[in-house]
Amino acid sequence: MRTLAEPRDLLALAALCAGLLGPATAQAHFVLTSPPAAHEQDGLGDPQKAPPCGDNGASVATGIVTAFQGGDTVTITIDETIYHPGHYRVALAINDPSELPPEPVVTPGDTPCGTTEIMDPAVFPVLADGVWPHTDGFGEPQTIDIVLPDDISCTNCTLQVIQFMSDHGLNTPGGCFYHHCAMISIEPGAAEGLTTTPAEDSGSEGGDESSTGATSVTTAATNGDDTAEDTSDDAADASASATAAVVAATTTA
Repeated sequence: MRTLAEPRDLLALAALCAGLLGPATAQAHFVLTSPPAAHEQDGLGDPQKAPPCGDNGASVATGIVTAFQGGDTVTITIDETIYHPGHYRVALAINDPSELPPEPVVTPGDTPCGTTEIMDPAVFPVLADGVWPHTDGFGEPQTIDIVLPDDISCTNCTLQVIQFMSDHGLNTPGGCFYHHCAMISIEPGAAEGLTTTPAEDSGSEGGDESSTGATSVTTAATNGDDTAEDTSDDAADASASATAAVVAATTTA
């Protein structure tokens, strides 16, 4: 004989369903493929929840630092391993990861992670925001080229890529975001004039400047000599005039 389920049985079933479905809707993962990540990642991209770079306290550093020059284009490639709608943001810290900008403010919707602000245009230290907006799975890795600032240099910059996941619950401790970083170095670029001018050209330009400077000095010296000669001539004329006056006075007497 069929019997109706007890209320407590229904509650248990609901809890079981929530346990099975909840994590899938509260997770989204990505692997940072390029530049090489600062920490080792598994097949899903973990660890990646804790800000600012996903380090869970047991992360293993790769020790990889990718070299660039100011003004270079850096190619960023990610592979979203667990899909959820959202977008990405790229930022740069020159000296320490603590300089990275805070995560954008999130406005809850039907879920705690509804929408978030997008910085457009991006202002340093944010290099790009609203990258790869999507409501469906990518199906393949995504790539974007971003131009590095040409007026900075560093030996251990932190390039951060974060993923905002909308329409899902919070992850712990990342909230609505997942995080990866890459360590890069940036040498002075073309804007600082250290890598684009051949030495021989520099010497030629320097010679022109020196020649110009020498010409100016020579002209000044010549003008000075002319002035001295004019002064000497004036003194001689004055002396002759005085002598003539004395002779005239003697003759008169």
